[in-house]
Amino acid sequence: MKSNLLMLTALVSGSLLVTSCGKSNNTPAQNPMNAPVPVNAYTVSQEQVVGIDTYPGTVVPLNEVELRPQVSGYITNSYVQDGQLVTKGQKLYEIDRTQYQATYNQAQANLRSTQANLERARQDAERFENLAKQDAVARQRVDYARAELNTAQAQVAAAQAGVSGASTNLRYSIITAPMSGRIGIAQVKVGSQVSPGQTLINTISADNPIAVDIVINEREVPRFARLQQKTAADSTFTIQFSDGTKYPHAGKIQAIDRAINPQTGTITVRVSFPNPNRQLIPGMVTVLQVRNEDIGRQLVIPHKAVTEQMGEFYAYVISGDSVLQNKVSLGTRVADKIVVREGLKDGDKIVVEGTQKLRPGAKVTLDAPQPPAGPSAGR
Repeated sequence: MKSNLLMLTALVSGSLLVTSCGKSNNTPAQNPMNAPVPVNAYTVSQEQVVGIDTYPGTVVPLNEVELRPQVSGYITNSYVQDGQLVTKGQKLYEIDRTQYQATYNQAQANLRSTQANLERARQDAERFENLAKQDAVARQRVDYARAELNTAQAQVAAAQAGVSGASTNLRYSIITAPMSGRIGIAQVKVGSQVSPGQTLINTISADNPIAVDIVINEREVPRFARLQQKTAADSTFTIQFSDGTKYPHAGKIQAIDRAINPQTGTITVRVSFPNPNRQLIPGMVTVLQVRNEDIGRQLVIPHKAVTEQMGEFYAYVISGDSVLQNKVSLGTRVADKIVVREGLKDGDKIVVEGTQKLRPGAKVTLDAPQPPAGPSAGR
C-alpha cells in the first residue's frame, strides 16, 4: 500500500514538471503595450506652388439659332456655303415661291376691289345724307347707306389682313440669317420638301466670344460667386486641350445657372473666352483650369502621410518619442503631395511611413528620415 502511494506521488510530480517545462519552452514572450513603432519621418517645409483645380468642360456657343422653315414647300435655292460666316439679314435659302406669290397677288387685287367698293359706299352715304337734310329721301334709305359703308370698311380691313398674311408667307419663303455667326452643314438639299416648324435646315452659332460649361458642387458656389465679380479676364480661368496644350486666352465667368439640381446637388457655371482664331468649336470637350488660393510658397506634405477618419483628415506629428494626431485642412493635390492650409507648421516632423500602426500618444522609433522634395506645381 505504501509502495503504491509513493509511485503515484512520483508520477504526479513528473507530469507537473513536464507541463511546466512545456510552457516555458513553447510560449513566446508577449510584447509590452508601449513597444515603439518603427516609422519614417518627414520634415514639413514650404514649396513654391501654383494651385489649380480642374473641371471637365464642354464648349458651347453664347448664341445659337436653329433655322426651321415657317412655310411649307420645296427648297429651290441655296445662297450660302456650308461652314461660312454669315451676317444678320443675309439671304440663305429659298422655298418655292410660286404659290405664295400668286396668293399675294390675289390678296392685293381683292384689297383694291374692296377699296373701290368702300369709296362708292362713302359717296352714296354722303349723297343720301345731303338728301335727307332736304327731306328728299326716306330716313330708312340713309340708314341703309350707312350700313353699306360700315360693311365696305370691314371688307377693306379683312382684305388688308389678307394682304398682310400673304406678304408674310411670301417673305418667309426666303430664309435669312437671324444673327451674324457661322453657319453649319445643311441638313437638307435643294429639292427637299420642308414643313413649317419641323424640318431643321441648318444652325447658326456665334464664334467669338464662346463659352465653356462646367458643373460644380453646391459647396463651391460661394467661391465662384466671388470669382464672378471679376469684370476682366485674367489667369484665374484657363483651358487645357485633350492633347495637353494650353489655350492662349484667359476667360471670365459669364453666368451661374439659376438653380441647383436637387438630384445631383450640382450647378452649371458658364465661362466665356475670346475665340478669334476659332480654336474652340461648339461641342468640344476640354479641361477648365481654375486657379485657387494655393499660390506661392505653401506647406506641402506627402499625400500618404494623411489619414482620414469620418470625413476628416489628420497627420501624426512626432513630439519627442511619441506622436500627436493633428487635424489638418487640405488644399491642392500636387503630384504625390498635397498642400496643408491649417494644422501644421514649418519644421514639424510628421510620420510618412507606418501610420497604419499608430494611435495618438503611441511611442515611435525613427528609421531614416525622408527629406522634402523640390518645388512643385499644381495639377
